[in-house]
Amino acid sequence: MKRIIFKSFLSITATALIISCGATSMVLTPVENIDTMPLKVAELSESQKKSWGHADLATDTIPGMSVNKAYAEIIGTKKGTKVIVAVLDSGIDLKHEDLDGVLWTNRKERPGNGKDDDNNGYIDDIHGYNFLGESYNEQLEYARILRLKLGDASLQANAKAKLDQENQEAVGNKQRYEQILQAVKSADSAVKQHLGKEDYTKKDVSGIKTEDQTLQQHIGVLMQMYTYEDSIPELIKQVEDGIKHFTEQLNYNLKVDFDGRKVVGDDPYDLLDTKYGNGNPQNRVEDESHGTHVAGIIAAERNNGKGANGVANNVAIMSIRAVPNGDEYDKDIALGIRYAVDNGAKIINGSFGKSFSPNAQWVYEAIKYAASKDVLIVHAAGNDGANLDDPSNPNFPNDQVNNGPEIADNLITVGALDPKYGSEMLASYSNYGAVNVDVFAPGTDIYSTVPNNKYEFMPGTSMASPAVAGVAALIRSQYPKLTAPQIKKIILESGLPTKATVILGGDPSKNNTLDKISTSGKIVNAYNALLMARTMSARK
Repeated sequence: MKRIIFKSFLSITATALIISCGATSMVLTPVENIDTMPLKVAELSESQKKSWGHADLATDTIPGMSVNKAYAEIIGTKKGTKVIVAVLDSGIDLKHEDLDGVLWTNRKERPGNGKDDDNNGYIDDIHGYNFLGESYNEQLEYARILRLKLGDASLQANAKAKLDQENQEAVGNKQRYEQILQAVKSADSAVKQHLGKEDYTKKDVSGIKTEDQTLQQHIGVLMQMYTYEDSIPELIKQVEDGIKHFTEQLNYNLKVDFDGRKVVGDDPYDLLDTKYGNGNPQNRVEDESHGTHVAGIIAAERNNGKGANGVANNVAIMSIRAVPNGDEYDKDIALGIRYAVDNGAKIINGSFGKSFSPNAQWVYEAIKYAASKDVLIVHAAGNDGANLDDPSNPNFPNDQVNNGPEIADNLITVGALDPKYGSEMLASYSNYGAVNVDVFAPGTDIYSTVPNNKYEFMPGTSMASPAVAGVAALIRSQYPKLTAPQIKKIILESGLPTKATVILGGDPSKNNTLDKISTSGKIVNAYNALLMARTMSARK
């Protein structure tokens, strides 16, 4: 599930050094310099906000991936080899101004003739495939387990406990957001009337002098809101989005008798029932924006004077619509991975995940299949602020069972970073784990494409994962002889290490260093990765 990240309103009431990395030498920012740098205290500029994930930690004191530095000092105008990257996600706006020039096109298929021209098993799959048909809203997996009585009594009991907990939280959150919205709108209206204008600033509000106790209360509400957002209209939108999210949870995700799959017409628990879906992976509604945002992070057309720059400069995006507004089905993910592999993708991004996976083995086999075909998979760690090494916090899919050895060496799991270096660098929502999370990358408030030629900031490990997929695509494009396991090794080993102790899960009482909460202990760094790739490729 693409868990939405909201700012938390729930507590409200009414210089370079040559060092060795394995056997490969590269230029790295010294750890000593990083951890003694003055922290950036000034607010990011608008330009920095829109591109902070591409910044350089040493130069900008922002924990980005040194993408701009990589282009300036290594890539230049070199395009390299085109790399097909599959976005296994919700539908993508295939007509977006910043994506229409970077789409994968199946040249062997004739559009719109209702035939499988290339005999790949999929009809009219011009830019990818849609495994969801016309469905969008869906249950979470544990609600489906209860509706269909899947698994044994223990599984159903665990599903029931999870459903009851999440349902109670959704009801409470919806009520609190509704109360907040009412209070903010009342305060907003009162202050507008007092100031005699529709648009006002925090300075305007703080400057109001009044003996009217009701107005004083309204001022207090707005001043509290300014601790969350710089703009009251933007905050109102955030709260309204929250109400919509919790409403959808109750109406679809957590509703046991809801069946979003019936319009598709297949049996989603039968892997052999494959004659479903269609060749149109376009998003169905404007709110279905997740896949479009992810695609833009990887490959939005660079330097075209429009909204955003993708990480990679020579990519063809294959759209695979398989993630609904709810939990994805194991069958769709397994078949989606196989579709991507069989149709030429060399990298697959998966910005989704769930806590129950009745047919996880189907996905494990698909991951192994991708490994056998030298395809790299990059996956989001999830947004529960939890330690995935704890068996009570599973997140599917993954590349191992019960913290055991990896089933394949082609999957990278990515946690998310905030733009502020130091103790608050790990995003409060980001999952972590020394076994289950490999690296960290920029994930909070990432500016990218959304449907209808628009752009928005979104947070989540869903945004960190495509950032890393973009780096992987850069490596694979510039050094096409490198294998998927080699690219994984490069990304993990070439990242920036740091001694900073970070807060875990947003709880100041819990903290640790990155090397204790991930496999690599590092921040992904495109510049270092390309240097290491160049050295490794020269040895082949």
